[in-house]
Amino acid sequence: GSVRRLANTDIQSAIVKTLRDGPLRIGKLGVEGDEQGEKVIHGGPEKAVLHYAAHHYADWAAELPASAAQFAPGAFGENIVSRGLDETTVCVGDSIRIGSALLQVAQPRQPCFKLNHRFGQTDMSRRTQTSGRTGWYYRVLEEGVAQAGDAIAVVERPHPDWSVRRVQHYLYKAVLDEEGLRALAAMELLSESTRKIFRKRIQNLEVESWEDRLVDHNKVEAPDCLPGSQNK
Repeated sequence: GSVRRLANTDIQSAIVKTLRDGPLRIGKLGVEGDEQGEKVIHGGPEKAVLHYAAHHYADWAAELPASAAQFAPGAFGENIVSRGLDETTVCVGDSIRIGSALLQVAQPRQPCFKLNHRFGQTDMSRRTQTSGRTGWYYRVLEEGVAQAGDAIAVVERPHPDWSVRRVQHYLYKAVLDEEGLRALAAMELLSESTRKIFRKRIQNLEVESWEDRLVDHNKVEAPDCLPGSQNK
């Protein structure tokens, strides 16, 4: 994906991805030719590659049928789409071989308001967070080359009890569960930015605001175009 203006906004983003054939290099900061609109927030070593489960598209289409055609590979800004893995089966710290590259699961994706503009749905970021269909980010342990059709294999699993979905549970549901927060704050293979969230909750005994991430307060949200949407 290349940086471009999102429709009906002045936001510069590379969230819209297009399929690529042939081999692509995966480096420490991501996939060859991919860009990020706001590098302070997106990208970097702990968010080098975003992976999404293919079966989520059908779930979204069933939930929001008026925009079913939009739910296809690349729709959520993902770099890799596959069958057989999702947030319930992938764990923090998993080392995963894709082509000749070795990636490691670093954190769940925390959706932001750009998804609202991407889909013309005022609460799409919140829907994505609540559903757990967020995808997950990798850090790159070994640079390499991958292409469509390559096998994807989990080669090491140091935290089998900590699926991405379980981390999401403490991020968004059991938000002040001390035992869970302390376990995650101490998990070295979880990204530093995510561990910092849990450390702050332990220290302050309160949950950070999600509104600046989920809602674009400075822009006019695109009008609802899907049935069942709610203004939040």
